Amino acid sequence: MTDKTQLILAWSGGKDSAWTLHALRQRDDVEVVALLTTITADYDRSSMQGVRREVIRAQAAAADLPLIEQDIAARGDNAGYDTAMAHALQRAQTRWPALRTAAFGDLFLQDIRDYRVQRLSAIGWDVMTPLFDADTAALARQMLAGGLRAGLCCVDTTQLDAGFAGRDFDHALLAALPTSIDPCGERGEFHTCVWDGPMFRAPLALQRGQTVLREGRFAYTDWVLSTLARA
Repeated sequence: MTDKTQLILAWSGGKDSAWTLHALRQRDDVEVVALLTTITADYDRSSMQGVRREVIRAQAAAADLPLIEQDIAARGDNAGYDTAMAHALQRAQTRWPALRTAAFGDLFLQDIRDYRVQRLSAIGWDVMTPLFDADTAALARQMLAGGLRAGLCCVDTTQLDAGFAGRDFDHALLAALPTSIDPCGERGEFHTCVWDGPMFRAPLALQRGQTVLREGRFAYTDWVLSTLARA
């Protein structure tokens, strides 16, 4: 038997990275050894999704995986992001010397996948995207049927009405989405925060918080750990 390929999974706190973890755990040729999250230090939240650091940490604990956190600056450029990622991967490799592969929850945006492959190959890393080219309508239904539970934490109001922010990611939401919107929000229409699913040993106790508009465009809904979960 050959040894399993060790992976570190890019973790946003949303449904796609969570379902990628679930999919990878169904395979017998790979082992996810850790999660990697980039945190916008100015806000203490995950990049893009805007999920609180403490919620990301709770998700990692529920997934029974170590979490590598890499702070980045708000409004940083690609060069800064690349440098931060290289540093985070180097830290991970120090802990797991055989680690050479990073997995991502990309679905169909080829340019983003190509960028990841290009940048990571330059520092000696491979990229794995197990959900790539999936039918996103079918994938969304598969996630729900598999027990994934999440809520919308960010809506790009130039693509989708702000009223969708804070809604549960469920069949009712999928039915209500305009036909122009990808069911998984892969074009950035919306992002999610996961609190339950087969990738977690127990659900997170999250409460829906305030929704605010930032940059005149993005409607962010805060998801916070309940007081009981903090105790």
